Amino acid sequence: MAVRLKDVALHAGVSVKTVSNVVNDQPHVSPAMRERVSASLTALGYRPNLAARQLKHGRGGFIAMALPQLTQPYFAEVAARLSEQATRRGFLLLLDETGGDPEQERLVLSGIRAHMVDGVILSPLTLTAEEIAARTDSLPLVLLGERRTPTQFDHVAVDSVAASRAMGEHLLGTGRRRLAALGRQLREGTASVRLRGYREALDAAGVELPAERVVRVRGFGRAEGYLGMRALLDLPAAHRPDAVFAFNDLMAVGALRACFEAGVRVPDDIAVAGFDDIPEGRFHTPALTTIRPDLDALTRTVLDLLIDRINGSTAQPAHPDVPWSLVPRESTTGTRHPVVVLEESA
Repeated sequence: MAVRLKDVALHAGVSVKTVSNVVNDQPHVSPAMRERVSASLTALGYRPNLAARQLKHGRGGFIAMALPQLTQPYFAEVAARLSEQATRRGFLLLLDETGGDPEQERLVLSGIRAHMVDGVILSPLTLTAEEIAARTDSLPLVLLGERRTPTQFDHVAVDSVAASRAMGEHLLGTGRRRLAALGRQLREGTASVRLRGYREALDAAGVELPAERVVRVRGFGRAEGYLGMRALLDLPAAHRPDAVFAFNDLMAVGALRACFEAGVRVPDDIAVAGFDDIPEGRFHTPALTTIRPDLDALTRTVLDLLIDRINGSTAQPAHPDVPWSLVPRESTTGTRHPVVVLEESA
């Protein structure tokens, strides 16, 4: 027999209203009470009755999320957290991998699957701001990521300009002066905004970033980081960098491998930093200095905005930036940092 809210309330020793508030992720529930009720939800195996919710609210209980590449640890983590939080709010998350293909992104934007879902979360990789602005479909939409997007849609992002500026300042603060950037791409988006912030830090310090030390890549994977670092290490000794900021952690991990094979010591000979704080970087030797986006805040904000739209909100579009922090580790400081295993789900 299906577990009811009443059963969970009895198990937790609280009211049905309190259980409902936790299931629907209402903000006024105390952390202790939320933990207590969540434990009972898990113990009893409670699952929301989506059919009943559909009859009550006139919706199907499904949210679509379209991401460029689910094999990227960052996107996989975002999807996992969104799925968990959506389930707690009575929705199921349907994932769509676009591969950065313009046609696939246009299909998502046009609402071709609108009859199946109540709202869409889209992280566009190739669509222009003009294409997004021309959208006529009325299905609730929230945009995610760092590409320039029209102001008439809700858009949640990390302030990568500020975060990358902070990384540049960190590397300069370790005494480095021959800095490099790894991850430039021709299209506007993540790479361009991170390069902008990085340049701002170097310009403010009067440090040059010559074109030969700004490495262009075709993708944001380990192989691109490895090949990009090899190109930097092949520069004449006088021009070889003493610090490299890779625009994501996967490239930074590839760069670390290239340094290891070349006998280059990190961070003694060259400091390496990344962006995203994926688990692989935390467990690498040396552990990777990085920018850690607050993924809980990001996913919570995205769902808050989308569910408000699903429920009929006509508020002005919001464009919040979510918090981030710079996490210094061995790859730039040389100081040993023990792994905190709980960080994986923090």
